[in-house]
Amino acid sequence: MMGLMEVLPKRCVQIAKQELLFLGPVGLIMYLGGVLFINRQRSSTAVSVMADVGQRMVKENLKVWIYPEGTRNDNGDLLPFKKGAFYLAIQAQVPIIPVVYSSFSSFYNTRTKLFTSGTVTVQVLDAIPTSGLTKDDVPKLVDTCHQAMRSTFFHISKMPQENGATTEPGVQPAQ
Repeated sequence: MMGLMEVLPKRCVQIAKQELLFLGPVGLIMYLGGVLFINRQRSSTAVSVMADVGQRMVKENLKVWIYPEGTRNDNGDLLPFKKGAFYLAIQAQVPIIPVVYSSFSSFYNTRTKLFTSGTVTVQVLDAIPTSGLTKDDVPKLVDTCHQAMRSTFFHISKMPQENGATTEPGVQPAQ
């Protein structure tokens, strides 16, 4: 997330769960980098923040980077997507541009929280239009995005990694 702050296009902000704000220096860097935080425990606050962001998207030509899973899963598959990002895209009538990261399993140990060297493959998918869609279309839009991203996730996570390991979702290489 912090590395993205350097490569995101101008007028682009990230939305993150509020818990990350309290990660010491990391939270401070994210705050100073313009990340917008959402309190997922208080849905009324989250909905209010998202509504404000939707208005800013239209008024200020703002782009928003959202992690639809909420939290990256370590079981080799994508979690179900939260719907806020999709309501936001429909509210602003802007396309969704899915970005998929490969699995970290060949170089990240979830038990010890330690990284070794490795490569993350990132693939940007075709834009999914939301023009003319309404809130009634959110479930189908979520499903369309999830299916496209999940298929891509499995594909790019099986590709040979820089450190020589070939990963399959849910399979940890020998230590």
